[in-house]
Amino acid sequence: MKNPVLLSVRNYKQHFSINKSLTVHAVNGISFDLRKGEIFGLVGESGCGKSVTSYSILRLIQKPGRITGGHIRYHGADGMELDLAAVSEKDPRLYEIRGNRIAMIFQEPMTALSPVHTIGGQLSEVLFLHRKMSKKEARERVIAMLGRVGIPAPERRFDQYPFELSGGMRQRIVIAMAMLSSPELLIADEPTTALDVTIQSQVLSLMRSLQRETGSSVLLITHDLAVVAETADLVAVMYLGRIVEQGSVREIIKNPLHPYTHGLLASLPGLHGRGERLPSIRGSVPGLLDTPPGCPFHPRCDFAVKGLCDKGEPPEERTIGERKICCARAEEMTVLLEKEKECRMPAKT
Repeated sequence: MKNPVLLSVRNYKQHFSINKSLTVHAVNGISFDLRKGEIFGLVGESGCGKSVTSYSILRLIQKPGRITGGHIRYHGADGMELDLAAVSEKDPRLYEIRGNRIAMIFQEPMTALSPVHTIGGQLSEVLFLHRKMSKKEARERVIAMLGRVGIPAPERRFDQYPFELSGGMRQRIVIAMAMLSSPELLIADEPTTALDVTIQSQVLSLMRSLQRETGSSVLLITHDLAVVAETADLVAVMYLGRIVEQGSVREIIKNPLHPYTHGLLASLPGLHGRGERLPSIRGSVPGLLDTPPGCPFHPRCDFAVKGLCDKGEPPEERTIGERKICCARAEEMTVLLEKEKECRMPAKT
């Protein structure tokens, strides 16, 4: 039996008006469900719209950004129901959600943390705002959380400043800040960016551990499918503002159906032998002002058919088993990708 839905996104659109005649379609009609207790990965190359999606959930997008369609429905454990795409900025329920019911780990901890305030002071502020604690209670809670995320000597770190800590420790501080209010949903926007491989693994392990302990849901934003494979339960793959494939991580890693997902997986170093040349997706991602007609991926796709993939509107979402895919050749892709795999295999001597 599936867990109840915590966040339901339907046909959501977030556009940016450059001038009266020019509009960037940053997020262009995406839909997905995030269930309670699950880790959902949103993956794609830079500029695909995944971070805009995460900021939209907390209504952090400022003008010239504007919501032009769709819903982001939050279903709280206590019965709170709220469409985050429609709620007014002045609605007190939005204040109740931001940083409390839904918390965020931002991409760069040095911009998320104030350089002129102590670690303890910044983390305590979360508890003052959302839990109305005394200074003594907040200090005890913060020190306990610092220890929980693996910060050594947390009492001493409480009075230190962000610049006195390493990048890995600063990221742990940001995770601690997000988890202080025991959120129902944790949004992690590229939480391992600029960290070395060892620290990256530690941070991902910490996030999984905290998620299991608290039962929180996690929306993991990343460009790295290997991170998703290691961490998430479900994944949606974005390209030029649209979700092109989504389903369970296990199924998508084992058998990708969209050519873009296939290309991303094929380029992962761990899937190839030592010294073997890595395949890559040809061409480059078009700008959002130059989105091609038809399927937005067709100029880079090895399986595109002229007259089918390069004209009209983008392909509609199709359901194959428990997988959702936006590809005009969706039903054929399993066979086509298997044939390509056989062609790439070295001939037996």
